[in-house]
Amino acid sequence: MILKRLQLQSFRNYKDQEFKFPSGTTLIIGPNTSGKTNLLEAIYLLATGKSLRAQIEEEMISYGKKIARIKAEVKSEEETDELEILLTNGQLGNKKTTKKQYLINGVRKRMFDFVGCFNCVLFGPEDLEIVVDSPAIRRNYLDSVLEQVDRDYRRASLSYKKGLRQRNKLLEQIRDRGRTRTSLFLWDKLLLENGEVINQKREELINFFNQQPVYFGDLVINYEKSALSPQRLRKYQDKEIAAGMTLIGPHRDDFTFNLVDENKERNLHLFGSRGEQRTAVFSLKLAELEYVAKEIGQRPILLLDDIFSELDRQRRQRLVEVIPKQQTVITTIDIRLVKPSYRRKIKMIELK
Repeated sequence: MILKRLQLQSFRNYKDQEFKFPSGTTLIIGPNTSGKTNLLEAIYLLATGKSLRAQIEEEMISYGKKIARIKAEVKSEEETDELEILLTNGQLGNKKTTKKQYLINGVRKRMFDFVGCFNCVLFGPEDLEIVVDSPAIRRNYLDSVLEQVDRDYRRASLSYKKGLRQRNKLLEQIRDRGRTRTSLFLWDKLLLENGEVINQKREELINFFNQQPVYFGDLVINYEKSALSPQRLRKYQDKEIAAGMTLIGPHRDDFTFNLVDENKERNLHLFGSRGEQRTAVFSLKLAELEYVAKEIGQRPILLLDDIFSELDRQRRQRLVEVIPKQQTVITTIDIRLVKPSYRRKIKMIELK
């Protein structure tokens, strides 16, 4: 899978700029605020339909503009497609419009059908949050991997989230307005069916991760599944009505990184050094790269966002060995982190 061309219009700090990429490695060099991460965010958006950072769609549109465009020419083993995302603030002129539109070869698509046409794996300093931050960050990470490569997972995840919202509203109505509990049956059934798919796919992914090489000690990822069953739903029903929300299910899943020392597992979130946590994420991301490649039958594009400054010499060397296996886009603020002999083999783009 090759990203051949990327055009950005009114996206973040880019007014109207086009980038062309070789099939090998591209190094993006520039100081902070020059737009290096913004460029990777645009590529990531084309793969996942979601932003790296923005909580609100309008944040990605250049200040004072009403519409942003991200357009790319992508070549897979079978064909070349033109992918495009249009971002608006919901209003064009006096007319309301959707905030995000997806197009493949000029034809509008649902996000559900757009995601998966292009695949990438992103590795940046913020990925340390997967180890040290909240369970929601880890669940979002699992979703970001699986939704890219698994249509059944995308469908189950979408249905589950819609069903969860409706079930939570209903729980509030039962508590506050005295609605009958029997009305929960439909939403229970929906959550059970889709929750089973989500749990199964997440478990398969984590099992795959645990089978991959680890680059320090004996690392194990433990899946802490919040299983759904008719029995558990009945058991928690009174508590859920009192809380006005669903208390069990995949939306409460978590996983932990554990280092095995002398037959004892040490949770790296609670008891890991910064170096151990960084290396755990390093192992995770290389495993993710192999998982996506296996699922789609070709290598995804690898995006490395200023990651060399975060890794020691041994991990940098391991990454240099992986980089040539697929198209790779690297950003850095410090050109000295890249050996001169390596620079001569790659394309360099300088941002100012």
